Amino acid sequence: MIKIQKFDKIIAANWKMNGSIKFINNFIKKLTFENNNNNSSLCSIICPPFTYSNYLLNNLKNHYLGGQDCSLYEGGAYTGDISASMLRDIGCQFCIIGHSERRIYFKETNQEVSIKAINSLKNNIHPIICIGETLEQKKNNKTKEVLSKQIIESTPKNSTKNNTIIAYEPIWAIGTGLTPSLEEINDIHNFIKNKISNYENYKIIYGGSVKSAISKEILNLDYVDGLLVGGASLDVAEFNKILSS
Repeated sequence: MIKIQKFDKIIAANWKMNGSIKFINNFIKKLTFENNNNNSSLCSIICPPFTYSNYLLNNLKNHYLGGQDCSLYEGGAYTGDISASMLRDIGCQFCIIGHSERRIYFKETNQEVSIKAINSLKNNIHPIICIGETLEQKKNNKTKEVLSKQIIESTPKNSTKNNTIIAYEPIWAIGTGLTPSLEEINDIHNFIKNKISNYENYKIIYGGSVKSAISKEILNLDYVDGLLVGGASLDVAEFNKILSS
C-alpha cells in the first residue's frame, strides 16, 4: 500500500455518476498537475465511475485511481456489484466508502460502511471513510456526537493512520454551495484528531462544496490534511486551481 503519511496534502476528485470518453480525453488534455511522484508532498486521486476506471488509468499519469464505492461482498451472485478485489485488479489504490449519498439514497449503515472498508483493506486499498452531519443535527448541536458515532462504528479495528483516510463532509454543505466557516472546519478536524481516541494522527480531509476560491484557505488550516472535491472536480480548470492551491 502507498505510504499515505508521507503526503502533506491529499486531494481526491469524486466525479460521481458523470463523465464520458470525450469528457475524459478533454480533462486529461487540460490537466496541468505533474508532480505526483515518490517525492511529492501532494497526493492527487481521481475517482471516476467504475466503467471509465480502466480507460482513465491507461491514459492518466501522475495521479492515483480511486473507486467511488465497493461491494459488501467479496464475490458471488450479486449482480451489478463491484468487489474490492475487482477495484484492485484494475489499479485502484483508494476507494470512497460511506459517502453521504450512499448513506442517504441507499440506506447504508455504519456497520455496512465498516464491512466495505474491511474489504478494501483486505485488498490493499486505502478506504476514504466519509462522515458528516445533517443541518438538523448541526442546529441541535449534535455534530460532534454524530461524527464520533460514525467514526467509531464505520472504521474497522485494523484501520490505522497508515491505511485509512477520514473525509469530513457535512451533509448540509454537499452540492449546496454552502460551506462551514474556516473556524468550524478547523475545529471539527481538531476534534477528530484530538478528542476521539486512537485517531490522533489520521489523515482527515474536508469535503462539501469545495471550490478553488476557498481551497487554499482550507488547506492552510492546521488540522486539515486535504480535500474531497465533488462538482468542482468536473471542471478541469477549476480542479487545476485546487491542485495548485
